[in-house]
Amino acid sequence: QVQLVESGGGLVQAGSSLRLSCVASGLTFSDCAMGWFRQAPGKEREFVAAISWNDGHTYYADSVKGRFSISRDNAKNAVYLQMNSLKSSDTAVYYCAAVLREHYTGRIYDQEMYDSWGQGTQVTVSS
Repeated sequence: QVQLVESGGGLVQAGSSLRLSCVASGLTFSDCAMGWFRQAPGKEREFVAAISWNDGHTYYADSVKGRFSISRDNAKNAVYLQMNSLKSSDTAVYYCAAVLREHYTGRIYDQEMYDSWGQGTQVTVSS
C-alpha cells in the first residue's frame, strides 16, 4: 500500500521560511517523479513544483520560481520543498504526489498524471 506522508507545515509570518517533507512508502521511490501541489481556501488545487526520478530535473510554477526549491533524497524515500520569502498568497494545504515512470506523460502540471497523493499539510502565512 502506497503512503505519502507530508510534514513541516505551520503558521509563519510573511518573509519567513518553511521546509516541507514528504516520506513515501510502498513504492519504488527512485522510479517516481515527485510533485508538490497546493490548494488555497476556495480555490482549485494547483501545481507548485516537481522533480524527475532520474536526472533531478526540477520544475516550478511561475508564482514560486526563485523562492521555492524542490529536492529529493532517494536513500530516505523523501522529497522536500524549501519555501523562502513566504507570502500570504502561499497560504494553502500542500500536497505531495508521486507518479511512476511508466505512467509519466511529461505533463508535470497535470494532477491526473499522478498516481498517489498524501493527506496534505497546512501552511499559513500571516501578513
